[in-house]
Amino acid sequence: MILQRASIFFFLVLSIAFVSCDAKNPYDTGPAYDVEGHLATDSLLIVDYLATAEIDSLYRIYDPSGVVIIVQEEGVGSRPKSGNAIYTNYIGSLMSDGSVFDTNIEQVARDNDLYVEGSDYDILRFGLFSTGSDRVIDGWNIGFSRLRSGSKAQLIIPSTWGYRDASNNSRIPPNSVLIFEVEFKGMD
Repeated sequence: MILQRASIFFFLVLSIAFVSCDAKNPYDTGPAYDVEGHLATDSLLIVDYLATAEIDSLYRIYDPSGVVIIVQEEGVGSRPKSGNAIYTNYIGSLMSDGSVFDTNIEQVARDNDLYVEGSDYDILRFGLFSTGSDRVIDGWNIGFSRLRSGSKAQLIIPSTWGYRDASNNSRIPPNSVLIFEVEFKGMD
């Protein structure tokens, strides 16, 4: 009886060991994303870009995260806090070549072959630092938290605070530095 229980126990342990070594382990997502390495690389690209880019601005905010906020028109409203609903128009482009990959402005979508019939091209609403369905990339949370309602700005977002190394959008290569022209329309 003891030998039979020991055999069953040994078989269970051995089975668990084989299952946990499955080559198709869903928790094996590959190497960890190198946040510091990508921030270092992206910061050099951003510095080079800003050295030659002619961007009208009132001032620039160099956030410690690596996000650069170029304020072109200062709003008179207050700055948002976590949980505020933000309303904005935006145009997203790649810093590398300027190609537009997303917008909520219908004419810009048409001009850049992004227009989708039946899509809603109204002012975008999202929750600042939201974890719900209205969640946005981290770079937006960082950038909008430094702007006053009513501002117009460009947000230059390192890949770490954008889409990282994701390859689920054919218009955004992995590890792309992003530029968003935003018009902060208001907040609740």
